[in-house]
Amino acid sequence: MRIARFSHQDAIRYGIVDGTELVVLAGDPMFAGYETTGERVPVADVALLAPVIPRSKVVCVGKNYADHAAEMGGEAPKEPLLFFKPNTAVIGPNDSIVRPPQSERTDYEGELAVVIGRIAKNVPAAQALDYVFGYTIANDVTARDLQKSDGQWARAKGFDTFCPLGPAIETEFDAASATVTTRLNGDIVQQAPISDMIHSIPDIIAYASAAFTLLPGDVILTGTPAGIGAFGAGDVVEVEITGLGILRNPARDA
Repeated sequence: MRIARFSHQDAIRYGIVDGTELVVLAGDPMFAGYETTGERVPVADVALLAPVIPRSKVVCVGKNYADHAAEMGGEAPKEPLLFFKPNTAVIGPNDSIVRPPQSERTDYEGELAVVIGRIAKNVPAAQALDYVFGYTIANDVTARDLQKSDGQWARAKGFDTFCPLGPAIETEFDAASATVTTRLNGDIVQQAPISDMIHSIPDIIAYASAAFTLLPGDVILTGTPAGIGAFGAGDVVEVEITGLGILRNPARDA
């Protein structure tokens, strides 16, 4: 099932994607279930929004593909390398990524995102997928120069608009057979099977939930493959994942 969050007639609503239409839901399905209102709205008539606004946090995993760790000049961590993005960084499909004046190099990082659906604390890896609501696409936008100069990543990863999510949440997804592809102005710049991740989705959830409680609506970004690079004002970044669609965002300067 594919769930979209959208704006229509000055209201923010949720719907099940059914071809070219949205079956409108009575509320947020993560909390209210899948009761429908009986309405159908053409997808072409709505503005798709970020499919989830995390209630508390976006948890990210760094250097989770060996080839990306190598291009960053080091070895992959033996355990998941975690950091956060604030929920104020989240934007939706077609929203503009705003390049801040503090940075001279802003990079794309296409990633699979996992949306948590239940309170999760000290979850065993064998049970971790039971706590997943669904999956979507993310772009872990990074001010690369600030990441290097700051030494820690909060500012470089956390600017407003630095966490595009979308276009929808897929509740049934086979990560083992999926590929993540990033395009810059139509040219492929990143491409790798998600199975190349060093730390699996269950292992990441288990590791993160052992440190802090994951809440419904929290999002986990699972890492990016090699091929990171800069983009500028006027560029368009697209991240595509098999079975999840395409997340497209233009860029502009602040």
